[in-house]
Order: sequence, then C-alpha cells, then structure tokens
Amino acid sequence: MDVSLKQMKTLGQAETVGELIDRVADQFDGAGVFFGHGTDNAIDEAACLVFHVAGLAHADAGPQTYGLAVSSAVRERVGELAGARVATRVPLPYLLQEAWFSGLAFFVDERVLIPRSPFAELIYARFEPWLEPARVSRILEIGTGSGCIAVACALAFPQASVVATDLSADALEVARINVDRHDLETRVKLVEADLFAGVEGRFDLIVTNPPYVPEAEVSELPAEYSHEPALALGSGTDGLESTRRILQDAPRYLEPDGLLAVEVGCGWKQLEAAFPGLPFVWPEFESGGEGIALLRADDFDLS
Repeated sequence: MDVSLKQMKTLGQAETVGELIDRVADQFDGAGVFFGHGTDNAIDEAACLVFHVAGLAHADAGPQTYGLAVSSAVRERVGELAGARVATRVPLPYLLQEAWFSGLAFFVDERVLIPRSPFAELIYARFEPWLEPARVSRILEIGTGSGCIAVACALAFPQASVVATDLSADALEVARINVDRHDLETRVKLVEADLFAGVEGRFDLIVTNPPYVPEAEVSELPAEYSHEPALALGSGTDGLESTRRILQDAPRYLEPDGLLAVEVGCGWKQLEAAFPGLPFVWPEFESGGEGIALLRADDFDLS
C-alpha cells in the first residue's frame, strides 16, 4: 500500500512516521519478540515495517520524512502486521514477503532462509583483495535458497556467469522469482542438486552459506527460526556436516587461482579444530557478522 508524500503531508495533526515507529517499537519490546532476520533491535524493525507499508525509501530517511503524517490506512495496515508479528512470531520479512541483501530487494517466503549474511560486504567489495575481479568469469553458489547471493554476485561481476544449486525444489522456485525480477535469466543458471552434484567445470569463485547449526540446537532457537526451513539450518551433530562435504569436493571445481568462501557463523572455531591443516582466512566485517572462511585453490594442496 503506497501513499504519496503529498498525501501524507496533508493529514494535519495525524500520527507522524516517527511516532508510529516509536509506538510499534514499544509494542515489539513489550512482547519480547526476537530480532535476527535483517534487524537486531525494535526501532529498526519497526522502521522497516512502517517504511514498507508507507512506500517510503530508507535512503530518504531524515527529520523531514520522520515528521510526515501517516494516513489511517497506513496506520491500520501497520497495526495488522505488527499484531501478526507479535502473535505468530513470524519474522517480519516473511510477513512483508520482502528482504534486503547487498542493497537489493528480494522476494522471500517460508520456503527459504531469510537473507542476513555478511557475504553482502564481501560481494560489495568484489572479494578484493583475495580475487582479481576482472578475472572472474564463472561463479558457483552452493545452497542458493532465495538466490540473493547468486543475484548479488551476478550484478557485482557483470562479465561472469553464475551457477546456483539447491537441494530444495521449493527454494529454487523462490530463487527463480528473484533471478527474473533482476533480469538475470541469461546469466544465472539454477540447478536442483545436492551440493556439487550435476555441476560441471571449474569456477573462479565458489560461495556457499550452507546449514551450520548443530541439530540439537535447532529446537532451542527463538520461535522466529521455527518458521524457516529446517533443511537450511541444521547440519549434523556439530553443524559442520555440509561444510565437510564442501571442503572435500571444492578443489575439483576450483580454477588454479580460484577462491572458496564458505560461511559457518559462530562455528568458525569448530571448523578450524576439525581442519587444522587448512589455512583459513577470516575477513572482518564493518557491518557486523562473522564466520566466513576463505581458501584459495592451492590451500588444499597439503602434500
């Protein structure tokens, strides 16, 4: 439901954007909802909700925007969605059917994990200084989910083709929506596959955000996570089952100067302990997040 700025300015003494955000944030805080799917606090989540419903751009946020009056229709719709967020614990991106990653909007629903990876920062930097962007012609993403990483990579490396795999046919339906939305049908190939199965050739860059939560811990996560596909969260007793398989097979799919980037989140210490012979590089992220390991193709040669 979009409302023009002109319409919003003519509503007299109605509740302002800023006041509505504050009120919704108080509602979220009072209900004890969990934030971890694109925001980490009540104010930011409330702002996402209000801006989305009102059709406002976050890039234009400022005193003037926060002082705009909101219509009764916007206020009512925000109230409905905020109430659903509290009552059901469904993450906000599912309720809005929209998530942002690397500055891009993506369709999401409960068939896919909600984008929230620090991969966005690496993609924005085009993986420099670990890669020479001009030399990247083929990219592989393992476990694409919504397709957000594959799409962002395709846009960051406009000369490259991208292959994106996922075991879930449902997830690939969502990924197709996003590939089409960003007009990348000719450059991003979606493949239903278990990790590397069915993938051919070698790649300059392999990126993957596999499941990495220990299975015993999945049921202990906040209620919001129960709405996400379990297949995308749990991975064996220590969370590294998928990662082990990726590390085993990746060398056969990397170009001699290729780079593998695999996310394990807070499991990075366990990964180092499990593979003490691999010289993992762990980038630091200005925007927050942790646990993306980088390996060059020749790092796997332990002879």
